[in-house]
Amino acid sequence: MRLRIAALLALLIGAGVLIAGAPTASATPQSTGVTASEEDPTSVVRGRITNPADDGAGVAGATIVITPPEGEPISIETGDDGSFEAEVPALGATEIELDTDSLPDGVELREGARNPLTVTLNSGRPSITVAFAIGPDTRQVSQWYDDIPQLIYQGIYFGTILALGSLGLSMIFGTTGLSNFAHGELVTFGAIVTYLFNSNGMSIWLAGLCAIALGLAFGWVQDRVLWRPLRHRGTTLIAMMIVSIGLQFFLRYGYGFLTGGETETYRDFTTPTGYSLGPISYTLRDLFFLVVAAVLLLVVTQALSRTRLGRATRAVADNPALAASSGINTDRVITIVWVGGTALAAICGIMLGFTQAVKFDLGAQILLVMFAAVVVGGLGTIGGAILGSILVGLMIELSTLVVPSELKFATALILLVVILLFRPQGLLGRKERIG
Repeated sequence: MRLRIAALLALLIGAGVLIAGAPTASATPQSTGVTASEEDPTSVVRGRITNPADDGAGVAGATIVITPPEGEPISIETGDDGSFEAEVPALGATEIELDTDSLPDGVELREGARNPLTVTLNSGRPSITVAFAIGPDTRQVSQWYDDIPQLIYQGIYFGTILALGSLGLSMIFGTTGLSNFAHGELVTFGAIVTYLFNSNGMSIWLAGLCAIALGLAFGWVQDRVLWRPLRHRGTTLIAMMIVSIGLQFFLRYGYGFLTGGETETYRDFTTPTGYSLGPISYTLRDLFFLVVAAVLLLVVTQALSRTRLGRATRAVADNPALAASSGINTDRVITIVWVGGTALAAICGIMLGFTQAVKFDLGAQILLVMFAAVVVGGLGTIGGAILGSILVGLMIELSTLVVPSELKFATALILLVVILLFRPQGLLGRKERIG
């Protein structure tokens, strides 16, 4: 049964990644500078020529020749600070050339630099700022392997935060068999509640604690009002999964109504000071989140291994009927799992709100990644969810060495497919006989 569910999740994740990765068309053209009317198609070309060898001082007296799509070429000279500006009496393809013979002695156009430049001026972009590369290129060019240590750190950081959400998802699946597609909205819940409290004057730390407390309550309400009645009625897992999809959209657009659908930041958010340790750049805030997340993961795994409640939880996950016949209150255990899983997801959302901003679809953006992490590690396994999250985080960040950053989340699907091909039960999952 779990292998069938894993295959279904793989298909759903694949479809979601393809939809998320599809390019979208902009409703309105991007505009820079001032606007121009159709009756007055005048455009403006401006820029500044500087000499890097002279501490960026402006190059005065250089001649710029602008050839508009209609009319005669326009010749202007740079001012004392190296700047120039000219009105072009027509819109369309415009050629801008720097007369290299007019440059002072010792100042030359950089080898390989484009000259002339061709730009397109239209009603959406009636003005443009251009730049010519002067002097030798003094920029330091890094090799691809120089970024590996930083990407590994970022992958571990993201994977550890992701593990908080994935762990709750795996715990819920392990005890109920439910693939909860609304789990991403539980992540968003933490970020949204923290934002709402903080934007109304509450300190960010107190707002975060309130969000965690409400996350605990939200998990309890979900199970008592929705999931427990469905279980007692004998609702199939497929039907419950469809219910979770409906709940996902209800919560997501409810969040959008509360926040207006805009990308927000916490009121107390400030850009932290960056530090470097060799090739790795970090902030103290990120280190704090990393340590807190690691400690929480350690506490949860130890509690599930060593406490009476943890043993009862593992018994329910292994065989609910046998656990119930042994005197374990399975409903109580499942409710506690829902409470804890929702709280962990809320903490994940609070932390992501600092690094990815707050938006009504924050959790939806990482839902498929959480599913990939759970399947890679092994459905229903605690250690598997953590290991899978770390591996997925590393895969996502390191993939930017070879693919555009816009596609990095899609690479989690590659890892998922490889695992399902060669070890369908996941890295830490157990083989099961079907039929």
